[in-house]
Amino acid sequence: MRAMVLHKQNEIETSPLCLEEVEKPQPGPNQIRVSVEACGLCRTDLHTAEGDLELHKRPVIPGHQVAGTVDALGEGSDRFAVGDRVGIAWLYEACGHCRFCVHERENLCLDGRFTGWDVDGGYAEYTIIGQNWAYPLPEGIGFVEATPLLCGGIVGYRALKMAGPEPGRRIGMYGFGNSAHVIIQVARNMGCEVYVFTRADHHKHHAEELGAVWVGEVPEVPPHPLDASIMFAPAGTLVPEALKILDRGGTLVLGGIYMTPIPEMDYQTYLWDENVIRSVANATRQDGEELLRYAAEIPVTTNTVTFPLEEVNEALLKMKRSELTGDAVLLP
Repeated sequence: MRAMVLHKQNEIETSPLCLEEVEKPQPGPNQIRVSVEACGLCRTDLHTAEGDLELHKRPVIPGHQVAGTVDALGEGSDRFAVGDRVGIAWLYEACGHCRFCVHERENLCLDGRFTGWDVDGGYAEYTIIGQNWAYPLPEGIGFVEATPLLCGGIVGYRALKMAGPEPGRRIGMYGFGNSAHVIIQVARNMGCEVYVFTRADHHKHHAEELGAVWVGEVPEVPPHPLDASIMFAPAGTLVPEALKILDRGGTLVLGGIYMTPIPEMDYQTYLWDENVIRSVANATRQDGEELLRYAAEIPVTTNTVTFPLEEVNEALLKMKRSELTGDAVLLP
């Protein structure tokens, strides 16, 4: 099968991902093989390619926002039938018995493995996954449209839950890419007011179209203090700026797997008044199931731009330069 393979991490400008013919994976017990119809690109893939995240597998096929059809069943696999539509997300599997798993916090599993990092992912024509770790795709959501939901959507939804969404609650969002353009729709459906901080003009217009009550740039100050904010941008320098405009008792949720260093902060200025900083580590299957239900019911619309498999380096470069007008999706 055709796949884009990462052997050595390097700046994306050097095109570190290589198109290769590799052996088609065979599903083991309780696994399914998925014929990949679409695979979304995530900023985590860029961090993996460039070396911000240490490789757990070398070589590796990245990609963890996978939508496709079940192509083959391993022994004992009975949850899905051949031809079923499924999605694959970042969390590939958890152990099920560590102190976190037994308390329904599988996202913090001590032996968790992740798609496109610990195991080969979706930058390929086929991939495999345990049957209990794949998501049935709701009817009415196409393969391409589903991909932004499967990482940015799920992790963003977990971040939104940590922010405490309630009717009338003012929630800020820093950065308006993959996660934010999905989660603003869920937040507004829950009755929240959303305030967006982003630099790119096309992201500003998109935020306004999706119902943001205020759009600006750091260090602009919105007309009201915010009850909570979600930091989607991986820029640690924004953390003090976000804390500064929270209301008393506010919460700042850091929603990325990677962030540049956070500067030293004065306690009295930024953290007193019971302000809280929380991080999001991955997401649980429950988060994914809830988000997909919302996506079908609202319904959530996603903004995508497609690329052929062999152009993944170019697509990641456009992501790095903030040149994309939608979420990049590969078509194998």
